[in-house]
Amino acid sequence: MYYLKLALCYLLGVFFIFAGVMHFVNPALYLPMMPEYLPLHEELIFISGLAEIAAGILVLIPKTRRIGGWAVIAVLVAVYPANINMALNPDEFTDIMSPTALYIRLPIQFVAIAWAWWCTRPTQGTPLVEISANNEDTDS
Repeated sequence: MYYLKLALCYLLGVFFIFAGVMHFVNPALYLPMMPEYLPLHEELIFISGLAEIAAGILVLIPKTRRIGGWAVIAVLVAVYPANINMALNPDEFTDIMSPTALYIRLPIQFVAIAWAWWCTRPTQGTPLVEISANNEDTDS
């Protein structure tokens, strides 16, 4: 379980770094996703991209993984209104996702929040390397 959790936390971190970088590589993709009631659309796209990159980096570093997981959760909660906006206005996003995908995305966000929360929890168990090293010490 130790290595599975480690791999999934690394995957989460890499995913968020990639997603954040995409905000800078292709900001035009994110402009239609912005709810009209929010000001400063371009600035918010870059700010959310920076937040995703920072959260992803924090998740990758063992000493900051807990705060990184909470940062990922904060980002996911912050962007949820945009996801709701997209699901409620599917005709505006047919070039990005199908209407079905827009609705499926909503509960998947809660799975992502649970995944990030899992990364904030202490890892149970010990890596096999440490177990074998401990066994060698007790045998002598």
